[in-house]
Amino acid sequence: MNSNTWETAKANVSPSALRNAAPILAMVTDHLVPTLPKNGLVLEIASGAGYHAAVFARALPQYRWQPTEATAQGCSAMVPLLAAADAANLISPVVLDVVTQPWPLTRADAVVCINMIHISPWDATLALFAGAARLLPAAGVLLTYGPYLIAGDFQAESNRAFDQSLRSRNPAWGLRDTADVAAAARAAGFTPTATQPMPANNHILVFKRD
Repeated sequence: MNSNTWETAKANVSPSALRNAAPILAMVTDHLVPTLPKNGLVLEIASGAGYHAAVFARALPQYRWQPTEATAQGCSAMVPLLAAADAANLISPVVLDVVTQPWPLTRADAVVCINMIHISPWDATLALFAGAARLLPAAGVLLTYGPYLIAGDFQAESNRAFDQSLRSRNPAWGLRDTADVAAAARAAGFTPTATQPMPANNHILVFKRD
């Protein structure tokens, strides 16, 4: 791979994604990798620019990584960056809108969802857990990342301001309380196993398929 091509592609990635990729990768390695079979398939929901999938695929070449976005336009937009990553285990993106059935995959060994739950209606969170429950094997892991309320606490004034900004753009959006997310997970057949503080007042939530 031409490292200059990868560096050029990274120039178009948001600063927050560049900063949080390494901490999220560390949590993926700790919580998700021990559950994966060799050549296991990790499905990423709402991949955005595709940077996280590219970083994870390059760091963990023994697993396959499937990025997705809710629209064909979103999938097309990430193709140049994914190509620049030059990772043979990085699969071409597919259109996957969590609320649209059926999903284009019928099985995965793990699911990762970064920065979707707060920028989508609550129905999308319910659909995320329901869809992951259909795909994952017993003890399969679903890992989510983003800003959350914990027992009604925004954790930081910046999170409160972010929540207000999101709701001004779409009243159905906004930060969710971890208790509500955990309840939705249990209803879909998952057990919450970890709530991990992350930089910039974010958290990783880990769920295991019953």
